Amino acid sequence: MEFTQIQEPNVQKPIVIAAMQDMGNVGSIVVDFINDSLKTKQFRTAQSQYPTYVIDKGGYVDVPKEIWEYRFSEDLIIFGGGTGQPQNNQELHSLCQDVIDISKKYSAKFIYTLGGFHTNRVLNKNPKTFVTTTSQDLTKQMQNMGIETTPQKSLITGFNGLILGFAKQNDIHGIGMYGELNEPKIPQYRAAISIIKTLEKLTYRKLGNTSSLELMAQEIDKSFEC
Repeated sequence: MEFTQIQEPNVQKPIVIAAMQDMGNVGSIVVDFINDSLKTKQFRTAQSQYPTYVIDKGGYVDVPKEIWEYRFSEDLIIFGGGTGQPQNNQELHSLCQDVIDISKKYSAKFIYTLGGFHTNRVLNKNPKTFVTTTSQDLTKQMQNMGIETTPQKSLITGFNGLILGFAKQNDIHGIGMYGELNEPKIPQYRAAISIIKTLEKLTYRKLGNTSSLELMAQEIDKSFEC
């Protein structure tokens, strides 16, 4: 993994939001929404050195560049988004460690991550967001706020789970937020909206008007009605 520092972000003890593409593209949808809404600025990039595919452009191939961005706004650092995750453990661990290093460098106290929560429950266009945390005390705080915690034991794979383990090992508070979805292969805009609302409640800050995401969800609804 190759890291490039572009500038120094003007942040003090920021909240870190770090998530990558996963089921239903939830991680990327939320990260992209926050970056667009808050007009964040890029300050660092991470680029994979091991592409897992090539693009056939009709008679010749091109090697894609998989790049993930660190961006910032007022006392907020956002990492991730993109169109995929690292395909080997070495790069995945390298990314997680870099997020931890950046969090420590700027004295971040909290890392939030997010993704999809696959369920068979009929959602009726109103998915819930479940949270899990890096400590029992923090989980109790979430429950006292009326926020539902993950209902059963499970494995959380990929960056959006592993980053919580890295945070715990480095004594940084971590909270994972996972929005319910039924169809992992379809972009889940309402799961993203649910997570954004939960994130706003936890961080005491507005992240933007989600009506554009609801319109995208409605367009997907229409495509399945045809």
